[in-house]
Amino acid sequence: MRVDDFDYNLPEELIAQTPLTDRSASRLMVLDRETQSISHHHFYDIVSMLDENDCLILNNTKVLPSRIYGVKEDTLATIEVLLLKEVEKDVWEALTRPARRVKVGTIIKFSDDLKAECILEKEEGIRHFKMHYEGIFIEKLEQIGTMPLPPYIHKKLEDQNRYQTVYAKDYGSAAAPTAGLHFTEAILDELRSKGVTILYLTLHVGLGTFRPVTVDNIEDHEMHSEYYELNEETALGLNEAKAKGKRLVAVGTTSARTLEANFKKYGKFEATKEETNIFIYPPYQFQAIDALFTNFHLPKSTLIMLVSALAGKEFILKAYELAVKERYRFFSFGDSMFIK
Repeated sequence: MRVDDFDYNLPEELIAQTPLTDRSASRLMVLDRETQSISHHHFYDIVSMLDENDCLILNNTKVLPSRIYGVKEDTLATIEVLLLKEVEKDVWEALTRPARRVKVGTIIKFSDDLKAECILEKEEGIRHFKMHYEGIFIEKLEQIGTMPLPPYIHKKLEDQNRYQTVYAKDYGSAAAPTAGLHFTEAILDELRSKGVTILYLTLHVGLGTFRPVTVDNIEDHEMHSEYYELNEETALGLNEAKAKGKRLVAVGTTSARTLEANFKKYGKFEATKEETNIFIYPPYQFQAIDALFTNFHLPKSTLIMLVSALAGKEFILKAYELAVKERYRFFSFGDSMFIK
């Protein structure tokens, strides 16, 4: 299957630049796989769509304010560093611009008490940095870092918390699990009161989010590994829900990939802390999840391939064509889709 099979035409003005004032006011397109029908709602309508027979799984990763700017100590050239993941204690993998100016041994100064030393050069602008600092590293980031908004967002984000889910807990992501941005505490409370089981997992979004598919054939694309955690409580809850025949509803492609990777490896849901590079595309057969909340994804991306595997490529492309016609808002701060 070719990457071009997942292309579609998107007018640039439909790319959402800012979040709505009310998280849950986004539009919601519902795709019914059984009837092959499409209907239009608002995200807050999910309260009427879920009940005690549903188990909702959310990714509680927290986005690091990981875009930081510094200067080379020798030339004072400005360098942008986007931290991706901590590969070992105080050693970070990062995207660097301009990468050609950063060699092994380069020292970048971000503040009086935070410097980075390049210790490894990799391809695609990736470097490994040893961090030198005083105090607590995450506090340094919170002081000088900004949210790593995608390159298609050109407007300044006034409230940094709007690029976090309301249930974000564990720092580690280089991008938000954006399907979860629509949830509010009030909606989660309403769902709990209806008997919906709500469980959490953690997958720290990494380089794969930023890396475009550059090959012609899908099978030739390699996903970067991302770290995930499934704790005992969540694994137990998932296995119980599946045994009772409940519908497992993943929130976001990150949750879907985590659940599928875990179930595929162990034959059930197993508590673990490990990495996955699972790449889901047609004709993948889902084993873990039954339904998915997700946003509208970039053309020719691994994410549109994943939702095509779940709903069918033709159905997805039909839905995207309709979304363009109906002027839905696309990508990170855009509207939502429910594939059931």
